[in-house]
Amino acid sequence: MKTSDRIKFKLKNNAEKIKPTKKDKVNKWITFGTIIILTICTRYYKVTEPDHVCWDETHFGKMGSWYINRTFFFDVHPPLGKMLIGLSGYVTGYNGTYPFEKPGDKYNGSRYEGMRYFCTTLGALIMPMAFDTVYELTQSTEAAVISSLYLIFDVGLVTLNQYILLDPILLFFLTASVWGMTKASNLTATGNSYTISWWVWLFFTGTMLACTTSTKFVGLFVVMLVGLHTIQQLWIIFGDMRKPLAETVKQIACRTIALILWPIILYMYFFYIHLIVLNRSGTGDGFYSSAFQSRLIGNSLYNVSMPRDVTYGAIVTIKNHKTGGGYLHSHYHLYPKGIGARQQQVTTYTHKDDNNKWLIKPYNKDSIDNIKYVSHGALIRLEHVATRRNLHSHGEPAPLTKRHLQITGYGEDGQGDANDIWQVLLVDGKQNTSVKTVTTKFLLIHYLQNCALTTSGQQLPKWGFEQQEVSCNPNLRDKNAFWNVEDNRNEKCKFT
Repeated sequence: MKTSDRIKFKLKNNAEKIKPTKKDKVNKWITFGTIIILTICTRYYKVTEPDHVCWDETHFGKMGSWYINRTFFFDVHPPLGKMLIGLSGYVTGYNGTYPFEKPGDKYNGSRYEGMRYFCTTLGALIMPMAFDTVYELTQSTEAAVISSLYLIFDVGLVTLNQYILLDPILLFFLTASVWGMTKASNLTATGNSYTISWWVWLFFTGTMLACTTSTKFVGLFVVMLVGLHTIQQLWIIFGDMRKPLAETVKQIACRTIALILWPIILYMYFFYIHLIVLNRSGTGDGFYSSAFQSRLIGNSLYNVSMPRDVTYGAIVTIKNHKTGGGYLHSHYHLYPKGIGARQQQVTTYTHKDDNNKWLIKPYNKDSIDNIKYVSHGALIRLEHVATRRNLHSHGEPAPLTKRHLQITGYGEDGQGDANDIWQVLLVDGKQNTSVKTVTTKFLLIHYLQNCALTTSGQQLPKWGFEQQEVSCNPNLRDKNAFWNVEDNRNEKCKFT
């Protein structure tokens, strides 16, 4: 048999599935109803017990509270699952005040039940979708029942379903993606492409793919599954000699719209909602740029009055310009023995702290009589306000990134040496262009070592309080070597 004949034979078999009798349909619906009853009995049994914080409810219940209170935070997972937890709590009367501090804490009357019921409901919907998915693939009620029972009586799945977690939400969207893929695939195989049902199931699949990846990035695996299945089906259509090439092009175009462009639009829209809802300052501010923070109600930069231009004598905080970059930070602790010079540690820290404050001084004198702007090419010293030691570098290697030089705090009472001098270079700056608060991006180049102050992004060990390493990179093109001034205070500087 020729290859084209084999493809025709396969398509014919797909199109001519055995049609179930009326009795088969009745038995299927009775069986399906039984599966629903078993699911309800196993999933909703004692769902509100125990009445204390369990497992990772500490994290996701707290994040749901932040959405209700519109408090900005930073998390490694995309926002959709946590937004849905917050929404479920809000519509069931939870006010977002419970702290979710640690497992074992009693809820004490907080209306947590709605969030648990929401997660349990999504987890329960997995079973009927799985039943229909297997039935669509096999046309066998027995196979659908066996697969559903495996899921219903899986103790691990029951446990995951009953708590305020991302897992039941993720599994629901993942199962729905496979369900939609199966439905759309069968409609294509039976010659029902471009019908209303076909379009509905295709866009349903795209929507569920977007929701899966917007809950956890591990959802990308189901995107790969759907993608590979789509490629396989398109290959079969392409190999069908009875159909013109235009049919393959149409199928590719339709799937590109429904399974690629539509999920991308939805994914971005979920982040848009996330950023619109979370408009108040919270614990995650420091991970984002100064300009972004200025939009958060309650942030120190929101509607703040401070000098626009940075002057000598100003007390400033200096933030690394990359996303997730921290504030230039120091504290009284020294680098341990064997880690370069035994001088004061300098790190970056992603939270706002008094140890982030630095005094800008001229390089050649400590007293500042007149107001003078810090401009492109200026030579300065930076004195750590709390410890009165200067930002310093020398020929010792950095703690972790050995090809860089060590950065320390050096000197006493603001007095140091020539290794404390730094040159300010503005991006696209011209002579006499002054440093502006928040908006100006600049480099700090060590005057003697000719290296750029940077953050390697590596986390220091316990002796560095697990803050991020700061070093001096001889490569002046380091993309992590850009900084901006955030807070800017100078008692001598008058402003409106």
